[in-house]
Amino acid sequence: MRVQLKKMKCLNYLWLNITLLGLVHFPVAHSRGSHGGDGVQPLSKIAIHRAVYELHENASVKTLPLVLGTKGEDFQWIDVKFESPKPSDDDWIAVFSPANFNSSTCPATDIMEEPPYICSAPIKYKFANDSNTDYAKTGKATLKFRLINQREDFSFALFSGGLSNPKLVAVSNSISFTNPKAPLYPRLAQGKSWNEMSVTWTSGYDINEAVPFVEWGFKGRPQIQSPAGTLTFGRNSMCGTPARTFGWRDPGFIHTSFLMDLWPNSKYSYKLGHMLHNGTVIWSKTYYFKSSPYPGQNSLQRVVIFGDMGKAERDGSNEYSNYQPGSLNTTDQIIKDLDNIDIVFHIGDISYANGYISQWDQFTAQVEPIASTLPYMIASGNHERDVPGSGSFYDGNDSGGECGVLAENMFYVPAENRAKFWYSTKFGMFHFCIADSEHDWREGSEQYKFIEKCLASADRQKQPWLIFAAHRVLGYSSSYWKDGSFGEPMGRESLQKLWQKYKVDIAFFGHVHNYERTCPIYQNQCMKSEKSHYSGTVNGTIHVVVGGGGSHLTKFGETEPTWSIYRDVDFGFVKLTSFNHSWLLFEYKKSSDGNVYDSFTISRDYRDVLACVYDGCEPTTLAS
Repeated sequence: MRVQLKKMKCLNYLWLNITLLGLVHFPVAHSRGSHGGDGVQPLSKIAIHRAVYELHENASVKTLPLVLGTKGEDFQWIDVKFESPKPSDDDWIAVFSPANFNSSTCPATDIMEEPPYICSAPIKYKFANDSNTDYAKTGKATLKFRLINQREDFSFALFSGGLSNPKLVAVSNSISFTNPKAPLYPRLAQGKSWNEMSVTWTSGYDINEAVPFVEWGFKGRPQIQSPAGTLTFGRNSMCGTPARTFGWRDPGFIHTSFLMDLWPNSKYSYKLGHMLHNGTVIWSKTYYFKSSPYPGQNSLQRVVIFGDMGKAERDGSNEYSNYQPGSLNTTDQIIKDLDNIDIVFHIGDISYANGYISQWDQFTAQVEPIASTLPYMIASGNHERDVPGSGSFYDGNDSGGECGVLAENMFYVPAENRAKFWYSTKFGMFHFCIADSEHDWREGSEQYKFIEKCLASADRQKQPWLIFAAHRVLGYSSSYWKDGSFGEPMGRESLQKLWQKYKVDIAFFGHVHNYERTCPIYQNQCMKSEKSHYSGTVNGTIHVVVGGGGSHLTKFGETEPTWSIYRDVDFGFVKLTSFNHSWLLFEYKKSSDGNVYDSFTISRDYRDVLACVYDGCEPTTLAS
């Protein structure tokens, strides 16, 4: 009787502190192993709204160390020891941040459901027997987790009942980083001018606490300081569940500074600073980047392009579903080759957070070695933008209620309006036109006018390599669809004449999770018969699907059209190398080994760009 009373008191205490208000709609959670690489966000498989409390006095979860980052680290590995008197194969350990996952994290609602409930999703999880197959017999195990600094403390919880019917058995002590507010995860991007670099980062400091800035200059020379702006957003900026409900997590404060009047091709150092009111400055570590070449400058210039990468956990958590099997390989291959890359384009489906806001921190931490060193340019994809009734061109909820807010704030792009995620940028001998496939791009639309203006503005004598990119396939892909020329049919109808008129060299797309290269093509017809080298006037645009950045892979359809030159169902990325105004090397590399599996070259002179092509000739006159 005494034990039962103690259990009831404990439950009542938890009910008072974690009595949660009902949420209107929840995804159906799936049992462990029911899916393999299906593209469902792993955290959505947890039916956290169904969680009930079965705390047991003989169950425990303990973590060490209690304080993280004592030497300035922004991540740390920790041991989580736990035991249960009633172990099973379905037991799992969840990581919560903030540590106190009680009713204070719940959105206000008038709908009341029978308590107790948990309304805050964990940021990651592992099954209890992942490191000890004897756990179901002994009831004891230890798991290793890798935690990054995410501005809040952490706690660990042991659940039974699997992901579909979780029962809270024990909760650990809380742990935290020495300075959870520290400036972290800088992301570089091209500014609106060729000689401008933006630096965006995340911290826990609002402007009423500290003044953000960047200290920078030539490597090894006296440094200057540039101010930074500060933005954030709240739960009400989200457009739907789970971002607005159990997937919500405070994003902290996002700062952006613009480093102006850079000298071309020069090495710079920089570090992030926050000046407190007492004059103390909180510093980040020092980073380095190389500034962009002058537009048209004749030098070695190297570009990496991929889509649909997402994130994965280096500690193996959230990974039973094989959700992002290739993202770490892609990330690590690019990191290995950093010295031979000048700029990166990630063309949509960035983090696959899908409304679980904590995952954006995880993603920016994963790509920090790249994004802190090279301009990391992004495009908007369906998993960043689409929410029904939110003005996106497609009516799904692929963004999990984010409706573009996270992507538009976490990364800078030189768009006139970042809510309309289309922009142009110049880099040496390259001219890039980046479209937003989640907004209308049909003829007569606002974006169509931008695309034509961007393509028409390319000075091909100075920037001979004209590149178009968007997330969804607006051109050609032979995946799934029987007609063998799937893309968005309206995309081909609306944009094909623009690509032809302005002689776009290569059009890149993601969304379909594989690799495919076409011949130079126009209206379903190959305009050149060569496969590995194109010289002189090319007459068409080469279309490339490069959506194998890391997410679950997509099979090809049964039809292999004549215009499909190379197809591969694997993870990989493309690297473009411009040697000069006349030679371009294209390489498709696999993320598994970094080796080249498909390639071609283009050689031509300026007069070849000016030459007349089919459906792309300017009218002439006999007038004198």
